[in-house]
Amino acid sequence: MPLPKLTRLELQIMETLWSRGPCSIRELLEAFPRDERLAYTTVQTVVYRLEAKRAIRRTSKFGNAHVFEAVVSRDSAQHRMIDDLVALFGGRRLPIVTHLIESGKLTPEELREARSALRKATKQEKPE
Repeated sequence: MPLPKLTRLELQIMETLWSRGPCSIRELLEAFPRDERLAYTTVQTVVYRLEAKRAIRRTSKFGNAHVFEAVVSRDSAQHRMIDDLVALFGGRRLPIVTHLIESGKLTPEELREARSALRKATKQEKPE
């Protein structure tokens, strides 16, 4: 089954599940900063949408409260978003990489990791 496309709000909820583990709708609601807090029913609707997309599932029930956990991993969701971004560029990856490098938005550590990944990929391409 292909990974579902996730909206910004769905990703916020997924991020809470990835970082905190299984949560009830109330716990997901309370994870939002106080000044950005949504209505309970809004979070509930988004959770049910995520469940329909099979990105999360119910794990247990305490009283009337269902507890949900992520089914889709953070890495899988990130790879899906990157693939979608590359598709927006007609499959061209270089403009994205170039922009990240030239914009100065990469930290020195990220640049070191990118260099290391590039060296590793270059070694794998060489015929032995």
